[in-house]
Amino acid sequence: MIAATTFAGKRVALFGLGGSGLATAHALRAGGADVSVWDDNLSAREKAAAEGFAPVDLAQADWSQFASFVLSPGVPLTHPEPHWTVRHAQAASVEIIGDVEIFCRERRVHAPSALFVAITGTNGKSTTTALTAHLFAALGKDVQMGGNIGTPILSLAPLSSERVYVIELSTFQIDLAPSLDPSVGVLLNLTPDHIDRHGTMAHYAAIKERLVAAADRAVISVDDHHVREIAERRFAAGRETIAMSVAHPAMADGMVVQGTTIEHRSARVSTPIADLAGIASLRGAHNAQNAMAAVAALGDLANDHARVQAGLRSFPGLAHRMENVGRRGRVLFVNDSKATNADAAEKALLSFRDIFWIIGGKSKEGGIEPLRPLFSRVAKAYLIGAASDDFARTLDGAVSFERCGTLDVATRAAARDAAQSQAAEPVVLLSPACASYDQFPNFEKRGDAFRAIVADVLKNGGLS
Repeated sequence: MIAATTFAGKRVALFGLGGSGLATAHALRAGGADVSVWDDNLSAREKAAAEGFAPVDLAQADWSQFASFVLSPGVPLTHPEPHWTVRHAQAASVEIIGDVEIFCRERRVHAPSALFVAITGTNGKSTTTALTAHLFAALGKDVQMGGNIGTPILSLAPLSSERVYVIELSTFQIDLAPSLDPSVGVLLNLTPDHIDRHGTMAHYAAIKERLVAAADRAVISVDDHHVREIAERRFAAGRETIAMSVAHPAMADGMVVQGTTIEHRSARVSTPIADLAGIASLRGAHNAQNAMAAVAALGDLANDHARVQAGLRSFPGLAHRMENVGRRGRVLFVNDSKATNADAAEKALLSFRDIFWIIGGKSKEGGIEPLRPLFSRVAKAYLIGAASDDFARTLDGAVSFERCGTLDVATRAAARDAAQSQAAEPVVLLSPACASYDQFPNFEKRGDAFRAIVADVLKNGGLS
């Protein structure tokens, strides 16, 4: 745990007692703060009480006594309207912060030279974070990984100048970290996302920009115009910035992917760093961007090409993100349950051919129509869940499909047909392009179910 000693002797209000909220309460208490915790959910309050906290109804509290207010990143700060606790804090002129802000303050006091790598973007940030941490570890560093991925940031090992902290940050977390100052800031991409929580794309992009604006060194993609404009502002300010591109391999300065090779360009001199060929966990152009960003985040350590290459090859990938879950003969089974919209599913469709595609669930706006240019890659589609009728209308006349209803039926049907395919590598792909909550509580449970069904099919399905 990272004790929040910079809040010693202060009264702090905290709302939101999920995983990171409760971890923050423990860190504040360990640092000597007097913490008043609350959550609208009774079971969350009961859990906090069982861990020694006495919940305080913040709706009835005297806010003038609080020095700070810590808000869970899942709670609206500005849009669609501020949460009631935010209005109370604003009325009392109490600062509103999150756990990442506490981490930043503790780092400045106790370990200002500790390497802090902060990673964000609309898509790919979890894979990039995990890969960056994996590469630092492969290079012999003591790495702590957390934030929006896995471990809450204040539950990581105590701050030390010898440790590297690799942290994934959502926009909500950035918005609650006014003094965010990473050693390395990585910005992958920006596409419309959570606009209901940010109001406009411009506001969303401005929040993301804050992660790299104060970074000592920034790694920024230039493959979409939002991040390209952010990179240009860094360059204009004379700040150390590494541009990276998958779409423009002829770029003269920065990091590019030429074929499958990650190269560093400087003064028109190209230096190959690593080759992604044959790395199943980093298949596809989107993963090439993730890998390039992770390598760029290493700084001078990336000059150890042999160990970087070995680190890339040993990366296992993340569960539910184009995860290879099995193979029988020529047939590959891939769990991409994290693909909850068309933009995410596009990455998987671009990575394979001869696809036996399991899709459906609770559809997002636009459905799968944006994926029509990739339908030629699909041998057959298997429809599940609430989106079946809409998706059937989109696929009609373009892709052969079968209405399956449930994931179990769809997986077994896709496995049957893939086994009969004459393709060199038929792929049974769960990339639903939908939210899961018509049939599953979250995408993880959906992916876990797929993995279990595949295991049964491989054991008993008779594929050859």
